[in-house]
Amino acid sequence: MASLETAANPKKLRRVAIDPLTRVEGHGKVTLLLDAENKVHQVRLHIVEFRGFEAFIEGRPFWEVPVTVQRLCGICPVSHHLAAIKAMDAIAGYSHLTPTAEKLRRLMHYGQILQSHAVHFFHLASPDLLLGFDSEPTRRNIVGIAAAFPDIAKQGVLLRKFGQEVIRHTTGKRIHGTGAIPGGVNKALSAAERDTLRAGIDQMIVWARDAVRMIARLHEVHPAFYNGFGGFRANMMGLVDRHGALDLYHGGLRARDADGGPIFDHVDYTTYEKVLTEEIKPWTYMKFPHIRALGPEAGWYRVGPLARIQICAYVPSELAEIERRDFLAIGDGKPVHGALLYHWARMIEALHAAEVIRDLLDDPDIVGTDLMAERGERRSEAVGVIEAPRGTLFHHYRVGEDDLVKFCRLIVSTTNNNQAMNEAIRAVAAEYVDGRVLTEGLLNHIEVAIRAYDPCLSCATHAIGQMPLEVDLVDADGVLIDRRRKNFGGA
Repeated sequence: MASLETAANPKKLRRVAIDPLTRVEGHGKVTLLLDAENKVHQVRLHIVEFRGFEAFIEGRPFWEVPVTVQRLCGICPVSHHLAAIKAMDAIAGYSHLTPTAEKLRRLMHYGQILQSHAVHFFHLASPDLLLGFDSEPTRRNIVGIAAAFPDIAKQGVLLRKFGQEVIRHTTGKRIHGTGAIPGGVNKALSAAERDTLRAGIDQMIVWARDAVRMIARLHEVHPAFYNGFGGFRANMMGLVDRHGALDLYHGGLRARDADGGPIFDHVDYTTYEKVLTEEIKPWTYMKFPHIRALGPEAGWYRVGPLARIQICAYVPSELAEIERRDFLAIGDGKPVHGALLYHWARMIEALHAAEVIRDLLDDPDIVGTDLMAERGERRSEAVGVIEAPRGTLFHHYRVGEDDLVKFCRLIVSTTNNNQAMNEAIRAVAAEYVDGRVLTEGLLNHIEVAIRAYDPCLSCATHAIGQMPLEVDLVDADGVLIDRRRKNFGGA
């Protein structure tokens, strides 16, 4: 349960903090400014930790980077590993991979998608969905789910375990493996490893589809609630392949507006700076990306499962595409924007990941031994992009003739969703908190809206120049005695 903090505000507004946010990866808080009647004047999501990967990657040999940057996160390390290695392929002079190397990387990545989506849905989100937003906080967790819905909890644990086993067999370890190297991979998949994974994948597909149908049934019971909770119109962005299909490993950038109309399509992600830029604000360590042509006010966008399955032309696996069409039907031909619909979309992607894993395991190339491509001309600058579980992930590097990194920029999935998450909590606060007596259950509604985006706050932190700082002095009884702040400019 999040602790609640209140403090005076110079404008006579009461400051309420949900600190820390619970059941998310990383550390963050939400602040609300309320007047005497509990009317909401401001709601903000703050990232309160700082991790300086963009700075300390500089000066390191480029071949170290794919192993180093995955330490950003223990939940989605494969995503950072592969985004970085795609850039380092180009830096080292590799333009194409062997069929076996690319398929092993895809297997690694879709194992990551499956395990991450399972963790979020079953461990972090399902306590709210199945037990209720206002249920007892000490019960509203995976232990409570295991007690009330033991079969569902077991399926969630085993889905995640299977995804981690895919990662282990392709990278050497479940977390922070070293499978991908510039130009290919360093580990073949043996026939015995392939057979072990193949023996379990059909059950994973069944359980993943069961999870999709479970969230669909929850929607059927409360359609207006699921469609509207934390909902707002937003642009959407993600990768699609050359046919417009969902591709979580590679593709071109596609952006659609809130009605599904085109903004840009099949943009080469190495030229992302032509279509995207970032804004920095003083009250958070997380940046605010937006589409250049639309500007910061209208150009922010949503990424991740809810965006991806609505901007693609189709999902290239049979069962997931059937479920996607059922999902799209609730919008009557228009995109849907409710925050809770992320969970439905997320499990459609988990089902797709399981189907892709099965198909890759059935491909003879997956147990091949031709792991390294032919090397070509070295480059000094490169961009690697992948669809991480939470959304589009950018890694951009420049490397000197001495092979040392001179520049590093990371635009992670949660950063791409920054403004969208702020809009979600603003919508929920306006509907459920405004003018009401505050309770833990009401404030959990705000956390539910943030959790829907499955934010990885550790990955998303960033600062330049003077870091803002806030220090509280609290006595032994927990009473705030004094507070000192240093703003973004150092004052």
